[in-house]
Amino acid sequence: MPEVATYQIRQAPSPLPPGPSSDVLTAEHWGILSAIADTVIPSFAQFAGNRLLQHPLRGEIYRASCKRLEHGIGLPDGNVLATSYLAESAFTQKEFKDGLTRLINVQLHEEARKQLIFILNALGSRAGSLLLTGYTTPLDCLPIQTREEILHGWTKARLPLLRQLHRSLTTLVKVLWVRTSPTLGLMLNYPRTPVHQNAPGTSYPFTFVQIPPSTDNVPEVLEADVVVVGSGCGSAVAAKTFAEAGMKVIVVDKSYYWPPEHLPMSEHEGFAHLFANGGALQSDDSSMAIVAGSAWGGGGTVNWSASLQTQGFVRREWSNKFGLSHFTSAAYQADLDAVCDRMGVGTAAIEHNKTNQTLLDGARKLGWNAKAVPQNTGGKAHNCGYCTLGCGSSGKQGPAETFLPDAGRAGATFIEGFDVQEVMFENGTAAGEKRTAGVRGIWTSRDSSGGMAGTDRSSRQLIIKAPKVVVSCGSIYTPVLLRRSGLTNPHIGRHLHMHPVCLVGAVWDEDTMPWEGSILTTVINEFENLDGEGYGVKLEAICMLPGFFLPLFPWRSGLEYKEFAAKMKRMTGYISLARDRYGGRVYPDPVDCSRARIQYTPSKYDKAHILEGMVHLAELLYVEGAREIFTSVPSTPSFVRPFADPEAKVLVTGIHAPSINDAEFQAWVGKLRRAGLPSPDTGFASAHQMGSCRMGTSADNSAVDPNGRVWGTQGLYVCDASVFPSASGVNPMVTNMAISRGIARRIVEREGISVSTAARARL
Repeated sequence: MPEVATYQIRQAPSPLPPGPSSDVLTAEHWGILSAIADTVIPSFAQFAGNRLLQHPLRGEIYRASCKRLEHGIGLPDGNVLATSYLAESAFTQKEFKDGLTRLINVQLHEEARKQLIFILNALGSRAGSLLLTGYTTPLDCLPIQTREEILHGWTKARLPLLRQLHRSLTTLVKVLWVRTSPTLGLMLNYPRTPVHQNAPGTSYPFTFVQIPPSTDNVPEVLEADVVVVGSGCGSAVAAKTFAEAGMKVIVVDKSYYWPPEHLPMSEHEGFAHLFANGGALQSDDSSMAIVAGSAWGGGGTVNWSASLQTQGFVRREWSNKFGLSHFTSAAYQADLDAVCDRMGVGTAAIEHNKTNQTLLDGARKLGWNAKAVPQNTGGKAHNCGYCTLGCGSSGKQGPAETFLPDAGRAGATFIEGFDVQEVMFENGTAAGEKRTAGVRGIWTSRDSSGGMAGTDRSSRQLIIKAPKVVVSCGSIYTPVLLRRSGLTNPHIGRHLHMHPVCLVGAVWDEDTMPWEGSILTTVINEFENLDGEGYGVKLEAICMLPGFFLPLFPWRSGLEYKEFAAKMKRMTGYISLARDRYGGRVYPDPVDCSRARIQYTPSKYDKAHILEGMVHLAELLYVEGAREIFTSVPSTPSFVRPFADPEAKVLVTGIHAPSINDAEFQAWVGKLRRAGLPSPDTGFASAHQMGSCRMGTSADNSAVDPNGRVWGTQGLYVCDASVFPSASGVNPMVTNMAISRGIARRIVEREGISVSTAARARL
């Protein structure tokens, strides 16, 4: 094996909890799944002894692939690594199978499991195999080459089910392989830890309440003035406001705190510990892959530092259309400025990496409006592309570095590992409203070594009595908790907005090492008002960690995908992010009411905007000189910049000064436009969820009132992005924090709570 640059792994281990105790799949099911996995990511050989286990390649094809990979590695004796990379298959890796086992048995909801088992049963039978593959032989008994032809054939099937099946199965394999492959990281020279991080940062010494075990199953009971459910962006700001006003505050979260020495986690660990449902959330029709933070500090622990304030046209829409005049008030602006000041938001210290600088330079050449994205990094440079797996430097001033410590210093109490199952109510008011009494749920300890992997963890029922409850579980889980607590307002869970995105990427002549440097420091606003009513797209950079980026692009063959993945160290990547006009809904799973289900399909209206943004991203990358431009649209091949060849009488325009009017490029753009974003072939992704408990002027049009109080209750409030009246159109962190600060301020003022002069100044 050739030598590669090595980086010391400084992080403390963060092992995963034990896997499932039982398996819903049979040995026959696993045989079919392994056959699919090793077709998507096969082992390649010049002479395959067993064609069920290896994909044979003709000698000239194999040698050419090795040569391309070796050239990309750029290391002495790189052919040895290239050969190992080609020989690797997905299912032979233990971490891959463990991840697949956990996903199927734990992360998939019951209906999805049944659908998967139905497909596996069909592919394992002669009749089902004939229907789905055209062969009477079960899938796992066919050679890999034949299986690959079947998977590829599904992409052209008239039956939408087969096209969706292709995307779902190949995406599943890509995600787990990229995160667990032992050779891909070596191919990319991808370091386990940020090259700019020398040592873990300092952190606030959080102390968490420990619940003693009980032999009689009697719940532990605590009391507070207010219990804040969740520790993310909205809840942290609210908790600080309450605590500094002198209230007895308890902040609880079902997730756990990970100090800087554990961060950033590996992709395999990070998705399990830091994201909702292990990072495996998706819409019911599987059109949307959804990532939502589920960690101490919530989305603020895993977001990309972007700190954009609510734009004026959105504030006017919320004021004029929804009757919420607060959003055009000076008080709301003061809340925006206050949260930004606390996090040290600014642009002065930004050092743009290749990905972001390309946006700025290309926008200038094309005359588009672009700007730097303010960062919540305390006014300091923060060149960490890994922050979506937690910030080990503590440079990102998220909730766990700012507002939660402020709350702790003011006397707030913290509880991790507490899964709130319901909000409790007591006798109603004269107006027929439910009066909040506190929360009830299950607390689970860490293991004896302070982690999650041990089997010696204890659980205990816990009740926190409080006359005020602030629910801040995020736009996915807040409506589920409210529904589970018996609330029936039809707007709870409705009006979900997601900022759906599709991707465009580029391959350059030089190494870009795209995981280095800040993730998102530039935004192009030129196309944010495509319909004249405030709806369009923003063009932004995307996190360039392999496990986040590579699985979002289509699979066309095993060899093509392996070679594509190996180019990543010369790539940059971007999103066309829509301010979606039409939303979806969140609801509790009918079988497991603690699990969230999501109905959301990007509308034709929003897809048209996304496609327009993708075209403009491609234009920008072309004028900036990208060697290859590719998209997440399966039916559109990559654009490879042509070379002029005078001897062959090949003339190419735009070689020295590329223009978006160049004929070759315009022909490719035409293909992209004609292909569109067809369903179910095209996958979309979302990292922003908003609006599922929207704010309004009455229970007839909203879930909460202008003060964040849940209609039909007293003492129950929501402080998170679910109260947004519509999509924010910008990364929602700062808007979320400002709204939550305003809700908390008004609670304090309305209750006439005694506040010291110093605390009043902070409010």
